[in-house]
Amino acid sequence: MLAMRMTRHGTKKRPYYHIVVADSRSPRDGRFIEKIGAYNPMLKSEDPKRVTFNEERVKHWMKNGAQPSERVARFLAAAKLGPAVKWNETPKKSAPRAKAQERIKMEAAAAEEAAKAAAAPAAEAAPEAPAEETPAA
Repeated sequence: MLAMRMTRHGTKKRPYYHIVVADSRSPRDGRFIEKIGAYNPMLKSEDPKRVTFNEERVKHWMKNGAQPSERVARFLAAAKLGPAVKWNETPKKSAPRAKAQERIKMEAAAAEEAAKAAAAPAAEAAPEAPAEETPAA
């Protein structure tokens, strides 16, 4: 099975990625079939050179059944070369368990009640408008 994925290059603390088409069984930085683009995370996100593709070759490999990785699919969608990808910023694995979620809800409800209780006496004890003072002659 063919995969479109990134291979890491560059030096320590200065990554640079090639976007390649490779057999899915080959190692991440190992043998690949063709280099079709590049990704430089050191550039600002607005920079057009941050992600580059050979559009013609991307379309060719997509027609031949190459499956993009999640990150490459996101780049392709941004470049209008592939379908939009649903991206979960917070995966379900990292969500708190049921008891922790229940405890969070209880703490939020308690904090809301405390805020209402603190606001109620403050509204009742609101100072009235000050009386006008007469100038001393």
